[in-house]
Amino acid sequence: MALADQGLENTLSMAKRLNEDGFALYHHFQRTGDLRDITESTEVLRKSLELTPVGHTDMPIRLDDLGHALYLRFHHTGDVNNLTEGISAQRKAVEVTPDGDIEMPVRFSNLGASLESLFERTGALQHLNEAILNQRNAVELTPKDHRDAPTFLSNLGEFLQSLFKRTGDLQDLTEAISIHRKAVELTPDDDPDMSIWLNGLGSSMESLYERTGDLQDLIEATSIRRRALELTPDGHPALPTRLNNLAISLEYLHYGTEDLKHLTEAVSMQRRAVDLTPDGHAKMPIWLNSLGSFLESHFHITGDLNDLTEAISIQQRAVKLTPHGHAQLPTRINNLGASLQSLFELTGDLQNLTEAILMHRRAVELTPDGHAAMPSYLNSLGFSLELLFKRTGEHHTRSEAISNYKASATYPSGPPYTRLQAARNWVQILNLSSSPPPADILTAFDTTIYLMTLTATLEQTLERRYTQLQDSSGLPLQAASAALALGRVDKALEWLEQGRCLVWGQLTNLRRPLDDLHHHNSDLAERFMDVSKRLEAAGTSTRTSQLDISASEKTSLAEKARENLNLSREWDDLLAEIRAIPGFETFLKPLPCNTLLKNLPESGYVVVINIDECRCDAIVLVAGQDQPIHIPLPDFSLERCEEYRKDLGAQLQSYSLRDRGREIVLESEEGDGKRGIRSIHLRGKRGETVIQGILRGLWKAVVKPILQRLGVSKIDRSRTVQVPPRIWWCPSGPLSFLPLHAAGIYTGTGSESVLDYAVSSYTPTVAALIDRVKKGHSIDKTMSGLFMTSQPSAAGASSIPGTTKEIHSIYELAKKGGIRVEKLEGSETTAANCLDTMMSFSSVHLACHASQNNQNPLGSRFLFHNGSLDLSSILQRNLKNADLAFLSACQTSTGAQKLPDEAVHLAAGMLAAGYRRVVATMWSIGDRHAPDVAVDFYQYLLDQRDPAGKVGFDGRKSAYALQQSVEQLRLRLVDNTDQSLLAWIPYVHFGY
Repeated sequence: MALADQGLENTLSMAKRLNEDGFALYHHFQRTGDLRDITESTEVLRKSLELTPVGHTDMPIRLDDLGHALYLRFHHTGDVNNLTEGISAQRKAVEVTPDGDIEMPVRFSNLGASLESLFERTGALQHLNEAILNQRNAVELTPKDHRDAPTFLSNLGEFLQSLFKRTGDLQDLTEAISIHRKAVELTPDDDPDMSIWLNGLGSSMESLYERTGDLQDLIEATSIRRRALELTPDGHPALPTRLNNLAISLEYLHYGTEDLKHLTEAVSMQRRAVDLTPDGHAKMPIWLNSLGSFLESHFHITGDLNDLTEAISIQQRAVKLTPHGHAQLPTRINNLGASLQSLFELTGDLQNLTEAILMHRRAVELTPDGHAAMPSYLNSLGFSLELLFKRTGEHHTRSEAISNYKASATYPSGPPYTRLQAARNWVQILNLSSSPPPADILTAFDTTIYLMTLTATLEQTLERRYTQLQDSSGLPLQAASAALALGRVDKALEWLEQGRCLVWGQLTNLRRPLDDLHHHNSDLAERFMDVSKRLEAAGTSTRTSQLDISASEKTSLAEKARENLNLSREWDDLLAEIRAIPGFETFLKPLPCNTLLKNLPESGYVVVINIDECRCDAIVLVAGQDQPIHIPLPDFSLERCEEYRKDLGAQLQSYSLRDRGREIVLESEEGDGKRGIRSIHLRGKRGETVIQGILRGLWKAVVKPILQRLGVSKIDRSRTVQVPPRIWWCPSGPLSFLPLHAAGIYTGTGSESVLDYAVSSYTPTVAALIDRVKKGHSIDKTMSGLFMTSQPSAAGASSIPGTTKEIHSIYELAKKGGIRVEKLEGSETTAANCLDTMMSFSSVHLACHASQNNQNPLGSRFLFHNGSLDLSSILQRNLKNADLAFLSACQTSTGAQKLPDEAVHLAAGMLAAGYRRVVATMWSIGDRHAPDVAVDFYQYLLDQRDPAGKVGFDGRKSAYALQQSVEQLRLRLVDNTDQSLLAWIPYVHFGY
């Protein structure tokens, strides 16, 4: 027994000594990076483990030590066998560690780190999910004040960020950011590990920028990463990693700011990372791939061929050093293909393009089915093949390009924006020199419009949505043009509805009444409405800059973002539940043509006009007809429309028609000393002025052909009982900036205009109009009335004293008519008080300055004596009794030129807020004329009688009232000079 005991004691002593030796070699490797140290360490630790009896108290730590040493060796050599052996040892370490052991969190964390590395190598998602589970265990078992808490938090943050990159679920990223911030908060500034935690936070903030496009996120990420680099001493093994990470942020910052110095610094940082990394290191291919990408980007800015050839050489080396089966190998091969393609485009050498196609094919072949990167690789291959087709004319190459574009666009996974790019390429190659377009272009456009709407919907901020929509501007119009060329009027209408006014449509969808659902399942309807309101409030809140707030406040913001994402997810789940109910399958989905033809106004015409490079057409919808009417407009074109828009803009600029208070003073008035500008006589063909020429062109090429086709005859002015027909104009593209409601001939004896035939209104979409028709007219009688405010002296804006006269005149008129009315002037009201009062009245009249924000439409606002009333605040109120809004302010229906089909103006915003009809202005209105127009407008409404002969007040006749008041203004103006035309034309009516 004594000999046996002595033998066991010797064995245990040897095992302990070997473990200590192996651990010493392990630490020496961490200081030197010498591969021989870690190789010897793993061999010694294996021997130590072999000598340790099963059940020995040191078994868990020795298993864990071996596992971690193998983990480090893998990261130096890239040999995946080291990693899988290490994971096996670490699993056993966790299994044999007793519950409650103080080392259990470390065991969980080490196993999680190895599993995450295995995921990075193989791309197998189950390894990452298991890594996250183990890391959560480590965090949950560790007190906040424990020295290891920041380590475990940072690791969990990194794993969640990796999950986000794989799945695209923003909730994972927001949780990662929150966790990284906690790790930083728990660490003293002078702690040597602070640079590690900062690096993780910077990485997650950069990923947030990639998703949201918010430059503030990127600026913060770059600042954090620069600080992490500054805290990393020379010779530290992590220094190349920190250099690489900062270089990536700098490259993004270059694209965000268009400042080349950031990209130049990124190249410099990345060169240093490569120089500091020894040959054979597992991360060398990563650093080389990044350097190659930076150099290629530098080439695209400078055109320096040396940058491109160096990039290709470096990328070839990165590919060569990447092991077969590595998860990043397809990406690196694809990047090399892109650089070779750029070289072909520069030099015309077909050999470069042939090699690029070969690289792109390899990337596709090496990527497993279902991988999120597949659409990008397929699109890249398609583009290279298209270039080859254009060079050689070989039709089989074109067919293969089409096949790859289609496969990318219709792929079941992957970023929607990448698939949208492929869909656009698919459409373009089908459209090449094809008249009429091929029938399969309908499938391509169907996919494109769907992905366009999906991409915009997924963006988390309105600014980002509008950026995405700018990239896709014109696609719905091109799609409609192709459909019309193929005789598919129904499809053209559906695409125009689905692909235009996306943002306002989303806001309106959240407000759509749920009467049918309430009747079927009131509990489900209430839940849906509750989540919708909370989601809408979250979506319209103002984002706070994260550069000048505390870490704890940033954590709170991240947690709020997670709550918002949970709301979005809950909304999607409820929507799926509703659509599973028979009869609700299309709930909140884009409306098909046959549904659009229902619930049209009982009389009148809805005229949708599509304009594209190929053609111009009108699509007319009439109640009671089961098919839309197609009216080609061959005498009008996109080129002509753009010319009119530019000419009109130049005239408005010359007359300084920017805000209310700018008057166009006739020559006869100039001697009176009133502020104004000299009349400008710009003559075109037939001796007409520019404005007269534009109106004549619109009349002859657009409006008159439509009226003739519909058989609309002139209004008989001698018949006082005749009710003129209504026309709701729904223009597209640059036509949205032109006054169709005023089209006509205003010179000579043969003068006529649309005002002689019909009463005009506008609608952003057909769906917006029929939604108001369906709502009917169920205003609470106690809320019926008019609230008004005048703001003649807003800070930073010109004085508009006419607003005071305007409000006083309307107030006296309404009082005399027995109408419930309230007015608040100047400093008597604040924005908040104004909103509260609007809740109590069916109609509102705002006589003030307005400011339109094209970048963030929810920031568009009405200027008050103190502060302003922004559209975001209005949208957050439940204006269920809203009926009529008269916006007696400047440019309240002027859109954004970069987004002509998004109705980025206050009038559309007020419709989205719940108002059934809105009177607005296309450009500045004269402070002298505005009061008279407004008084005439309300006088007309008050003159109306209900069937019982009683005076009522609502907006149902508002379109007629506006036309009548404009006619009165025209009589006062006497002539049809540009000055007179520009004084009455800006008044427009929106809605039902």
